[in-house]
Amino acid sequence: MSEHNVFDVTIIGGGPVGLFAAFYAGMRGLTAKIIDSLPELGGQLIAVYPEKYIYDVAGFPKILAKDYVKGAVEQGLSTGAVPCLGETAQTLTWLPEAGYYALTTDKATHYTRTVIICAGVGSFEPKRLPAPTVAAFEGRGVHYLVRDLESFRDKDVVVVGGGDSAVDWALAITPLARSLTLVHRSKFRAHERSVAALHASSATLYYPGYEVVEVRGNAHLEEVHVHHSPSGETRVIPAQELVVAIGFVADLGPLKSWGLTIERNSIVVDPQTMATNLPGVFAAGDVVTYPGKFKLIATGAAEAITAVNHAVVYLNPAARLDAGHSTNVMEKRERAAQAAEA
Repeated sequence: MSEHNVFDVTIIGGGPVGLFAAFYAGMRGLTAKIIDSLPELGGQLIAVYPEKYIYDVAGFPKILAKDYVKGAVEQGLSTGAVPCLGETAQTLTWLPEAGYYALTTDKATHYTRTVIICAGVGSFEPKRLPAPTVAAFEGRGVHYLVRDLESFRDKDVVVVGGGDSAVDWALAITPLARSLTLVHRSKFRAHERSVAALHASSATLYYPGYEVVEVRGNAHLEEVHVHHSPSGETRVIPAQELVVAIGFVADLGPLKSWGLTIERNSIVVDPQTMATNLPGVFAAGDVVTYPGKFKLIATGAAEAITAVNHAVVYLNPAARLDAGHSTNVMEKRERAAQAAEA
């Protein structure tokens, strides 16, 4: 086994939490590798809503997801982490004679002493709107993912949904669109401040009890038919673009076969250590669950620090759990690098 290139830690997931885990692992002197099934780093932020503002990261009142990812990638790779993109994790096998794990993907086998799972919600597909004819207009006015806000400029746009994504998209598109209508069948589930901003905007709101029952058009979408269940009324809304933001279907995929304790598609961890039930395997971010868990980027970053620090002690029980202030850690790391070069 001595010929294997064994990393101290392998991070599953290249989203903001995985990137911060990679950065902090480097700060603690660990060799780190990032494995992600997507072709670029950034996770859901870059794959699903690069043009959407995010609000739950310290230091930014609001920031476009793509801009946040740019900084997160720079930081994440700044301490030497090696990214392996376009690879989906498949199996995890402990090699007792070697004292480390073999982690296979659909492309290669990686060797690692510890693992930190930062897989977000796992693989995800947007929930489809079941209304008749909607599927026929995908790519012709119906959107489940938004890659370019400018495509909505001076258009009549309808957004469907009442969660954070739907409200955030409505707020982002309203200043660009000729008109924006939001349709939702129940109460809003978004942040109160965002909902207040939506009510104060020029958007037209149809809720609760409203749902899209049909879309029509020729070569491109032209109108959206909205039904109000309590009254039985149906409205026809002119629209060239329809954004469907009613959630995602998430799946941990092959990770479910690793022997991890899983509840409702989330990995159970010890909140004090972020350790899973597998030795040397930790997890952080939206993929984990424990009493009092909050699914925010900010809390995911804190969980990543906890996971890395406990991975350090797992690898070397004599090591300090708390390395101290980040400035001191980086100064020690830089002095060690200079000494190695001398």
